[in-house]
Amino acid sequence: MTERALQHIQSLPSWLTGRVAARGRELLAHALAGEGLRLSHYAVLAAVAEHGPTAQAELVRRLEIDRKDVVGLLNDLQARHLVQRRPDPADGRKNAVSVTDEGRATLQRCAALAEQANQQLLAPLSATERELLITLLARLQRADQPGDQCQ
Repeated sequence: MTERALQHIQSLPSWLTGRVAARGRELLAHALAGEGLRLSHYAVLAAVAEHGPTAQAELVRRLEIDRKDVVGLLNDLQARHLVQRRPDPADGRKNAVSVTDEGRATLQRCAALAEQANQQLLAPLSATERELLITLLARLQRADQPGDQCQ
């Protein structure tokens, strides 16, 4: 077995999915760079657009990223006029973050770029294979979440 140890490692699903994920992140990062954004900016902008106006603390919980990182990302997005922070009407000690019209337009462009990057990633697969892969990956991802059942 030792003479084929590397071959064994490189055949493991965990290795293969990690390599494919790294390539996907690389393609997406390159696509989003055209908008001057990183994937983390895109995720925060999408969360604010979908759930805003929302408190920064809620973004931390929803995205499962560090509070300091969210603050920095929001600072970047606000400097580009993609989001705005205003006092939360329910609690004036907190800020509510909302997406701007410019942020919505940027989000639409980013979504199109993300689709193009994923089309490039999945280009070697047929449409049926793509659908099956996405279904299986979603099932594996859900299996890792407490309370969810795989079917």
